[in-house]
Amino acid sequence: MRLFEALRANLSMLVMIFAVISTAIAVIYTKHSGRVEFIKLQKLEQQRDHLNEEWGRLLLEQSTWVGQGRIERQAHDRLNMIVPTAEMIVVITP
Repeated sequence: MRLFEALRANLSMLVMIFAVISTAIAVIYTKHSGRVEFIKLQKLEQQRDHLNEEWGRLLLEQSTWVGQGRIERQAHDRLNMIVPTAEMIVVITP
């Protein structure tokens, strides 16, 4: 009986040691995974910030291209268009 009790005590001790080591490995793996994901998050936030800056520049450029003064200059320079005078305007009534 003593041999059986000694084996049982050693077996329970081995199970506890295995459980502690397994838990330690799980904690290390979880911390590492968290760090890797945090680094990915930082890179994505940096990319988001760069894209927001580019979007702002593109909006500014778009507002420049569609400005009324620029359109009038392009119509005059490229298409030889002019603003009609009062004598050039014809009103058709039904």
